[in-house]
Amino acid sequence: MTSYARTLVFLLLLVGVADASELAVVNVNVVTMQDEQILRGQTVIIDAGRIQRIGPVSDTEVPEGAELVDGTDRYLMPGLSEMHGHVPGTSNPELNRVLTLYVANGVTSVRGMLGQAAHLPLREKIARGQQLGPRLVTSGPSFNGNSISSPRQAAQMVRAQAKAGYDFLKVHPGLSRQEFATMAEAANDVGIRFAGHVPEDVGVDAALKLGISSIDHLDGYMQLLMPANTDPSGGFAGLFGLLLASSADASRINGVASATAAANVWNVPTQALFEHYANAEPAESMAAWPEMKYMPAATVRQWTASKRQLQGERDFSASNAARAIELRRTLIKALHDHGAGLLLGSDAPQLFNVPGFSIHRELEFLVAAGLTPFEALQTGTVNAAAWFGFEQQTGTVAVSQNADLVLLDDNPLADITNSRRIHAVILQGRFLSRSRLDELLATFARQL
Repeated sequence: MTSYARTLVFLLLLVGVADASELAVVNVNVVTMQDEQILRGQTVIIDAGRIQRIGPVSDTEVPEGAELVDGTDRYLMPGLSEMHGHVPGTSNPELNRVLTLYVANGVTSVRGMLGQAAHLPLREKIARGQQLGPRLVTSGPSFNGNSISSPRQAAQMVRAQAKAGYDFLKVHPGLSRQEFATMAEAANDVGIRFAGHVPEDVGVDAALKLGISSIDHLDGYMQLLMPANTDPSGGFAGLFGLLLASSADASRINGVASATAAANVWNVPTQALFEHYANAEPAESMAAWPEMKYMPAATVRQWTASKRQLQGERDFSASNAARAIELRRTLIKALHDHGAGLLLGSDAPQLFNVPGFSIHRELEFLVAAGLTPFEALQTGTVNAAAWFGFEQQTGTVAVSQNADLVLLDDNPLADITNSRRIHAVILQGRFLSRSRLDELLATFARQL
């Protein structure tokens, strides 16, 4: 199917989706995410994009003319947030693909981690229901070694992005310690948060002190696990410190986690990204995963080559990579146990992370790290809402909350893989049935 034909089919499928009507999900089990209790046999009334009423099916009246959804034996939970996503620009032909894949997998909010000016009107277009997609919270163009050449320029860029209306600032590698400190001071002065990577010249300790809002990829943490007498100049550390794992001191993890919690800094582990690079599964078998059919063949070939290249590096070893995975899993659990907030993010679309699909893989990795299914789901619901400052709008199933919801065929608190069993998605009060989601997905599918 040509790009033009795919876009035309996609737009035709959206006819009828944009008009939100009163909706009643009847006799459903509600996973509120306020606690682990499930409210069974409930009717949820939705109107004007918000939850209006929740009550037992036996005594909750369904408004005349409301669209009825049978929730029997199904589970209604808040939509998920992808807290490290990449959204193409409005002129990019991949935009509809990425946004659709997110929505079809129950991702109803995305924190865009590589912004551009086009994302500001796109954010509003999605909010108005004129573009199918998850709610977009966007950074500006990143602060990095190429975009910033002096502390003064860093401060100017902070003020310019705050004035433009970006939601937060994105940090990439390459900033000097002084550039980072000046950026942080300016950001704190104008009241805009900064998040992302920890530049090598800065380090996690300084980033915590300077008020970084979230650290993504656990970037810089492996360096903190080095024995006290380690030369800080180190040498090539590999992807997020992978090559340092053989020397890492696991006994330092609790102290690092405690310091992070004390600084009130969140982490977005993107464990799926790391494990997809480092694990022993052959790239060729990952390229055959079912969701790969929704990505261009050239992209999948590039991902395959990237994994081969990383694992072909001179200092790479399977045993060291396995230790790095376990250290990161231990760190994730320690951060959680010490009260340092975790946020759900997979860094999609990146290496074998197909938008939307990868968020469910990330949930499974969080459970593998020792979180319960409920705790893992918190990272993409109530925790995400807390980071956004949207606690009164989203993150739970409650009266007055936004109707950004996922209807599942089984209980996700019993088995985290049930988060994949999506019967329908409700986005800004609009009901997208399984058949409608499949139709939307089909416009981007190819034969494997």
